[in-house]
Amino acid sequence: MDLILKNANIPQGDRQVLTNILVNEGKIVGYSNDISFLNAEKVIDIGGKLVVPGCIDPHTHFMDPGFTHRETFATGSRSAIAGGLTTIIDMPCCSKPSVRDGESFQKKIGPIRDQAYVDYCFWGGMTGEDAREGWLDNVYPQIEEGVVAFKVYMTPSVPTFPRVSDAEMLEIFKAVSKTGLPIGVHAENYDICTFNSKKLEKEGRFDGPAWAEARSTLAEKVAIELIISFAEATDARVHVVHMTTKEGAELVKAAKKRGVKVTAETCPHYLVLNAKDSMSERGSFAKIAPPLRGKEDNEAHWQALADGTIDFVGTDHAPYEIATEKDFPGATIWNTFPGIPGVETMVPILVSEGLNKGRLSLSRFVEVTSRNAAIHYGIYPKKGSMEIGSDADFTVIDLEKEYEIDEQKTESMAKYNPLHGMKLKGKPVQTIIRGTVVYEDDKGVVGQAGYGQYVPRQSIQRLDRTFKYEKFEAAKVEAKETVKQN
Repeated sequence: MDLILKNANIPQGDRQVLTNILVNEGKIVGYSNDISFLNAEKVIDIGGKLVVPGCIDPHTHFMDPGFTHRETFATGSRSAIAGGLTTIIDMPCCSKPSVRDGESFQKKIGPIRDQAYVDYCFWGGMTGEDAREGWLDNVYPQIEEGVVAFKVYMTPSVPTFPRVSDAEMLEIFKAVSKTGLPIGVHAENYDICTFNSKKLEKEGRFDGPAWAEARSTLAEKVAIELIISFAEATDARVHVVHMTTKEGAELVKAAKKRGVKVTAETCPHYLVLNAKDSMSERGSFAKIAPPLRGKEDNEAHWQALADGTIDFVGTDHAPYEIATEKDFPGATIWNTFPGIPGVETMVPILVSEGLNKGRLSLSRFVEVTSRNAAIHYGIYPKKGSMEIGSDADFTVIDLEKEYEIDEQKTESMAKYNPLHGMKLKGKPVQTIIRGTVVYEDDKGVVGQAGYGQYVPRQSIQRLDRTFKYEKFEAAKVEAKETVKQN
């Protein structure tokens, strides 16, 4: 063997099983309770810590090339592996050029190949301009390059990535539905958000929570209703990115029950932060789009994540430069940029507040941090799996380690984070990609720039529509009916 991970506790359903993991040529080749007869170039004693499939962030904006004053692919991917991530899927919009065809894809991937510390996939992109100008066939060269999905924005992103009108989005749904790939939608109603923002600013509202009030829960609700309707009409696979509201979760669950091809993700900050507290305290440093919501939305999303309504978690990692974009002379809640870093804190939040607090079972933790995203984006079982033959990607977690998030001690260029000061229990302490240790908690980043590889889509796959506890809920209803009749 090249590597043996000794005394590793691996997930089998909701149980942890102690074993030794055998790795050769970057792949998992077996498991054995007895390694006395084996030779390995390297043996790492895990000491009984939890070892899960390498965690995946399916929603990042690493800003490279073009916006490297905010983040480079090197700093973003260093931050990712420090947070226990082994694969990220980067968005098409926050780079110059934005990925919208085969040529722009090559211009994006070229400069970052030698920077990557983490394995990576790419989203493709479609815009309102593509629909208006008859450029919808641009999906095909992107598919040939291996993109895993297509992104559209109902509200503006960057000048090189125009938002879609309702009619333009419908045309894009029709085009992409033929390919079998998912369409990820930033689901906020543009008119509601724009009108309310101007109205509140004119009224003199410059407090942080005004941003969340302007981009109301209704703006997300009607947007999700629309994209579900379009998915029903076109048979497209629609994915609600960074969903924030309990109403959104209810809509997605009902649509799934009807057989609509809809999936959803949420972000760690929508699970643990609320607009009133965080935006009052941190202002623009807690400004994101969609905005933070209320505590009731936090709890609703934990439940939706546990029962299968929400399929997995991504970070929407989108850092900005403090001096010019977050805290400059004349900065207000209205003219600063919306976005926060997240790749370094996603797994710690889900371990501490999800797994360790019983909100997520062990099997569900594995699903929402790796397996489901890998299936949805067509890279399973190469990624997101601990099957024999899968890439030897592992996130090693110390479930007992207690620590505090410190925004100044991150690998990202963005030294701000609304999670700053949060005390957690449970932390990724080792990140292993294709059998190579790239991060150790006591040493920091030990991987090399350029080790990270591009992972093209392997196949087209779909997640099952499975809800946990549905039988239990049905049983309760049946019991109530029986009581009424008696």
